[in-house]
Amino acid sequence: MGNCPRCNSKRFWQLSTGQRRCVVCGLTRKFNKNIWRKTRISPYWKGRLLEFFCLGVPAYRLRFQVPLNIKTTQRWFRILREAIYIQAMKELSTISQKIETGIDKTIFNEAISLEKKWSKVGKLILFGIRQKNGKILTFPVDIVEESSLVSQIIKDVRAGTLYYPDKFRAYAFLDIHGDQVILNNKEGGRPKDHLDSLEGFWSYTKHWLYHQRGVPEKYFHLYLKEIEWRFNHRNENLAELLRGLLNKCKA
Repeated sequence: MGNCPRCNSKRFWQLSTGQRRCVVCGLTRKFNKNIWRKTRISPYWKGRLLEFFCLGVPAYRLRFQVPLNIKTTQRWFRILREAIYIQAMKELSTISQKIETGIDKTIFNEAISLEKKWSKVGKLILFGIRQKNGKILTFPVDIVEESSLVSQIIKDVRAGTLYYPDKFRAYAFLDIHGDQVILNNKEGGRPKDHLDSLEGFWSYTKHWLYHQRGVPEKYFHLYLKEIEWRFNHRNENLAELLRGLLNKCKA
C-alpha cells in the first residue's frame, strides 16, 4: 500500500467503506486505485499521451498538439517514469535475492535502495552501467566507499564518455548546469547499429537524453531507468508493456 502521502506513516486503519485511515494524521483515502484510474486526465488523452511517451516525444513538443496544460503533460510523463522505476526496483530486488557474493551483490544492493540518492560530485552526476545476461542495469555509485575510483573516473574521463574497469561494467558522469543534467551537443547523435554492448547502450542513452534538452537533476534517476527499460525491451511493444504496469501499480 505504501506510506501516507501526508505524514509518511505506514500504519492505517481499514474502514468498512473500503478506505484506509492513517493512524497518525487521520488522512482517509482509497488506496486500492491503480495509477491508470487515479489520474483525472480523460482516458482518451491518457492513452494518446502514453503512445506519445512510448514513441519518445518530449512533453515540450506536445504543447500545441494536446488540449492539456504543459505541466499536466509533464506530470503524467513523470508518473509513467515512476511506474517504470518501481517495476525495475521490484525486478532487481527479486534478482538480488539469488546472488550470494561478489561484485554483483554490491551493485544490486546499491540499485535496489529506493531512498538512495544517485551520486553527485560537485557539478557532476555519476552512475554505473552493468551488462549481464543480455540485459543492462544502471546503478548509483557509493562515492564514499569508492572514493579512489570516483577520483580516477573524473580525472581520466570527460563528461559523456565511459570508463571501463572490465568488459561487463562501465562508469559515466554528466554535467549539472543549475538544476539540469546536461548532455553536451557534441555528445548527442544516432544510436549505433550494434546495440548488444555497453557502448551500444551508451550511444542509445545519449540519443534519448539529447532530445530531452536537459533533464531535471532530481528526476534524473527516473529518466535513466526509463532508458534502461526502453533498451531492455526494445524489441517489444512498449505501449502494451507500460499499460500493463499502470494497471498493476497502486497509486
